[in-house]
Amino acid sequence: MTPAARLSAAIEVLDAIDSKRIPAPNALKDWGTAHRFAGSGDRAGLAGLVFDVLRRRASSAYLLDADTSRARVLGMLKLERGLDADAIATLCDGSRFAPEPLTGDEREALTSRTLDVAPAYIAGDYPEWLDAHLAAVFGDERVAETAAMASRAPLDLRVNTLKAKREKVLASIAHLGAKITPWSPIGLRIDLGADARNPGIHAEEDFIKGGIEVQDEGSQLAALLTGAKPGEQVIDMCAGAGGKTLALAAMMQGKGRLIATDHDKRQLAPIHERLSRAGVHNADVRTPKGPDDTLNDIHASADLVVIDAPCTGTGTWRRNPDAKWRMRPGALEVRIKDQIAVLERAAPLVKAGGRVAYITCSVLPQENNEQVSRFMIRNPEFTVVPPSEVVSVLWDKADDFTAATLQSAEGLLMTPRRTGTDGFFVSVLKRG
Repeated sequence: MTPAARLSAAIEVLDAIDSKRIPAPNALKDWGTAHRFAGSGDRAGLAGLVFDVLRRRASSAYLLDADTSRARVLGMLKLERGLDADAIATLCDGSRFAPEPLTGDEREALTSRTLDVAPAYIAGDYPEWLDAHLAAVFGDERVAETAAMASRAPLDLRVNTLKAKREKVLASIAHLGAKITPWSPIGLRIDLGADARNPGIHAEEDFIKGGIEVQDEGSQLAALLTGAKPGEQVIDMCAGAGGKTLALAAMMQGKGRLIATDHDKRQLAPIHERLSRAGVHNADVRTPKGPDDTLNDIHASADLVVIDAPCTGTGTWRRNPDAKWRMRPGALEVRIKDQIAVLERAAPLVKAGGRVAYITCSVLPQENNEQVSRFMIRNPEFTVVPPSEVVSVLWDKADDFTAATLQSAEGLLMTPRRTGTDGFFVSVLKRG
């Protein structure tokens, strides 16, 4: 497919997303089924275009003064891909499989319109109803913060220190363009271009042997900031597929007791194979088998309870831009209730002097600072460990990382703009 043909296909897929009200991955799959001639490179290029449009959906439509799939594609080419009107006109020449030529109004918009006077929710590309929530945490910087959340994320890897060393893995996957992550002492990063396919990490020998896992640097840091230590009893209450469970196991060096569970047993399905591949032998996976609590034998004896809380996922918009436009206020209310429930389950499990590490991949204050504040009111025996103490696990990078994050009395917040990671909130609470 030519670049121009890919643009036409992107417009077609975006029309399907709007008309059928289906998620972007489903629309892309349907298109691929109907166009089997397209190779893997074409499919990757098409997906890149579609997701870039979704990242810049509001600002692109504003720039062209039209909320259509075509207008969003044209606006994205200028805002995200950096093309000028002449370059865009070359792609849209009306030839076979190419989009129709630019109209006079479209060329004028691409030449003269800017986002300088656009409302914050337009310039930052997020739903209007979230504006007050984002203003509460970012203030006048919310456009800059959310604009950073609208760019493509790199591919981050975590080196499993139970089986490998970062220096050796870095040399082993040098052909993928890997480099050391800015903050995480166990992370590697592969930057991806606009049309790049994700490298076949799962086919790499280091992955097959359990030496690396795909995990955003922010998620790696969130696990490190829990301070899990060898010999402790650690409970991962929202283990899901096991990303942070694996990181915690490596921190514990195979010593101590690690319990992984999740309210939704379907989320736990992949964890057993992942633990085996990673060489983890001290983990007890507890799959819910009914209404009874899977942790009812734990009574104020845990050194650390990790809560990777169910949340809106606003911090992961770079990776899942479709989700931000499908998000509704009711979803926030549901997640807040879920977070309260899991926090209240965690509190009685922690021994005196033990900790609860509360983590979300959200940037919204209702799920972060406010949730922690309400927890301490209900459980006054808990106090927040100062963020400056929490980040001490990063040793020589602790001061710089502290300066980069957005800190509060309740914890710290990482964002794409500040730390180059997904958005993660971390609060460590100690029981007196």
